Amino acid sequence: MIDYIKGEVTELTPAGVTIECGGIGYQMNISLNTYGAINGKSSAKLYVHESIREDAHVLFGFMDKHERELFQHLISVSGVGPGTARVILSSLSARELESVITTENTTVLQSVKGIGTKTAQRIIVDLKDKIRFTDESGAMQLPSKADLSETGHAAVSALVMLGFVQTASQKVVSKIITESPSLPVEGVIKEALKRL
Repeated sequence: MIDYIKGEVTELTPAGVTIECGGIGYQMNISLNTYGAINGKSSAKLYVHESIREDAHVLFGFMDKHERELFQHLISVSGVGPGTARVILSSLSARELESVITTENTTVLQSVKGIGTKTAQRIIVDLKDKIRFTDESGAMQLPSKADLSETGHAAVSALVMLGFVQTASQKVVSKIITESPSLPVEGVIKEALKRL
C-alpha cells in the first residue's frame, strides 16, 4: 500500500496532479482544497488512497492525513463513492465538513451536487460518532490570480473531470467569472458546484 508520494509536480489541474518520483509519474485525483495547497509549488508530498477495481487502479492524493481520513470515512458510507467524496471535499473544507457532520446540518450537505436528503442523513448518522470537530484552522494557499480565460478553462475542465456536462459547466463558469472576475479558479469551481 502507498502511504504518500513526494516529488516534482509535473502537471496540475484543479481536479488532478501528476507527481514524478523516481522517474515514474503518478497521476492522482485531488480535491480543490489540495489543489489550493499545492498550486504554484514545484514539488509536493501527497498522502494517497488507492482505489483498486477490476477495470482501474486509481490514486487519490491529499494534502494531509486528515483530509485522507475524512475521504476514507466518506467512502465507507453506503451510496458514497470516491467521486462523490471528492466533490464533497471540493465543496467544503475539512473543518467545514466536520462542523456540518457534528452539528447534523443536512441542508449544507444537500447543497453539494449529487447529495440528496437520504445520502446526507446517512453520512451524518454513519459518521457523527467517528468525526471530531477541532479548532485547528485549515489554512490553504490561494493560487495567484490567473488570466480569466485560463481560470475559466481550468474550471470547466475540472468540472468535466468531476462528471458534469461541458456546455452546462461553460455557461455557469462564464456567469460566475462575469460576476466575480477576481475569483481564483478553485473559488469559481466551488461556486459552480453549488449552481450545477
